[in-house]
Amino acid sequence: MSSLFAELARQEAANARREVDTYVREIPEFAFLDINSRARAETLEYARWLRRRTVELAPDGASLTDDDLAHITSMGAARSDAGMSAASPRRILRVHTALMLRELNEAAETQRGGGIDELMRIMAWFTAQGERGIGAYRRGFLTVLRRRMPYVAQVALLTRALLCDDPAAAELARLVEMDLADHYAVTVVRVPAHPLDDRDLESETEALVKAHQVPVMWCPADDGGGELVALLPTTGDAARPPADPDEIPESAPALLHDLALAVGRPCAAGTAPAPRARLADALDRARRISRAAPLRRASAAVRPYTFADVFVELAVADVPSTDHWLRTLARHLEPGPDLLVTLDAYYGHDMNRGATAAALNVHPRTLDYRLRRVRELTGIDPGSTHGVRVLTAVAVRTLSGAWR
Repeated sequence: MSSLFAELARQEAANARREVDTYVREIPEFAFLDINSRARAETLEYARWLRRRTVELAPDGASLTDDDLAHITSMGAARSDAGMSAASPRRILRVHTALMLRELNEAAETQRGGGIDELMRIMAWFTAQGERGIGAYRRGFLTVLRRRMPYVAQVALLTRALLCDDPAAAELARLVEMDLADHYAVTVVRVPAHPLDDRDLESETEALVKAHQVPVMWCPADDGGGELVALLPTTGDAARPPADPDEIPESAPALLHDLALAVGRPCAAGTAPAPRARLADALDRARRISRAAPLRRASAAVRPYTFADVFVELAVADVPSTDHWLRTLARHLEPGPDLLVTLDAYYGHDMNRGATAAALNVHPRTLDYRLRRVRELTGIDPGSTHGVRVLTAVAVRTLSGAWR
């Protein structure tokens, strides 16, 4: 055995004790180890076993065996069975990784500049086998979690994992038998407090999950209201301008209709599309939109508002992304033939085709082509209510020199 691996073997017991002590100090759920000597001994033995197997396998680049992975799975199951939260695997992984890197650095320093080949070898081993070990631990943890946690709570865990781009989302999706999409529209439904309403919205959420089979979670507020957050799969088109905030999934109306009936009180919905890796930003946008959107009664058709619907309200609220979004739309229009001037004239003549064409000294069919080109470049119809509100602001701010 090389001197680097020999040093790691010599420090096995001390490093394992340090790991257990760090768990107790940095992860509140491990506080029970201070009063449960048997659990502490089991945790310590597992920490020693993991280091021992590393020293045995890494020198030759050997893989973790099926028995090794089964042992790791059993540890994940045991911690889940002990009642540790679904967030604990991520915290444990962070602490364990930091400590293992520290141990490698300390062992390498004892070599006084030597042991570089061994250090590179063990780092390569960690890269290859670490993912397998993490996957085995999660499988054990989540298998037990499925038995002790209600289905709607499991779906809420998946929703949170997707929103923070947690790698555990893939395993959680398999747990609840849902397929992951590459793009989602994060939809936030704001439900204000209603002191005379005794409906249990958490139980209503379970019915929505089972009916629509999408990631959903209910976030209650102290006043009796709260927010329902749903992740609705979208197709995601790379050719579509990324600035377009109007993508509403086909499944949205049905989900919101069922929710409105379940809530039985006025509510407001906001939606923002994003790739799966950027859902946290989309959640923030959807939440701001829902807070700016008007409340609709359950008897009315509740639809999710988009950025374009409430961008004026958001601008008044000083949302930094508003100006950036309008600038992006303006950049999409720059390659076109006088599109900004055309829009300015179109709205200045109350969208009258004949008057606009005459003012621009072009044929009405040329005007139609330009307006169609605007729609193709931005995804927004210039003749729609959204187009009037959005594209007027884009044209005026650009032509006035506000962005120079």
